[in-house]
Amino acid sequence: MDKIETNKQYQDYVDKKTPNSPIIKNCFNAFWVGGLICSIGQLILDVCKFRGFDTEVSGTISSIILIGISAFLTGLNLFNKIGKFAGAGSIVPITGFSNSIVSPAMEYKSEGYVMGVGSKMFTVAGPVLVFGISASIIVGIIYLIFNTQSITLV
Repeated sequence: MDKIETNKQYQDYVDKKTPNSPIIKNCFNAFWVGGLICSIGQLILDVCKFRGFDTEVSGTISSIILIGISAFLTGLNLFNKIGKFAGAGSIVPITGFSNSIVSPAMEYKSEGYVMGVGSKMFTVAGPVLVFGISASIIVGIIYLIFNTQSITLV
């Protein structure tokens, strides 16, 4: 193997070995698949509203259905294929959250339900949940401190 002596030679070597990524094609696939997922969610929301549910309940129902579909597709190993094709288009919507919980749970199932599924299920989503909940608590405390006039003691 040739000895690489300078940074320029190393960069040329890396550029030669690294495959080119079709950025435009990847962005287009992410855009239309993410849009399709969101359109399905909007369709579910509209059907729920048509059936007489209010906006908040309809949003909850559509989120639950999208999470369930994503978990089911992850279990069939189809969501990973969609993710490989669409990239961030499938990961960014709520379906990506479901996939990030179900995938580790399936992977560690052989270690048992408590030490495998239970402890590994939130390896990807856990930090997101912890930091999201922590940030909301901190913002709530700051809001409480600076808006004391809105608190009325009965």
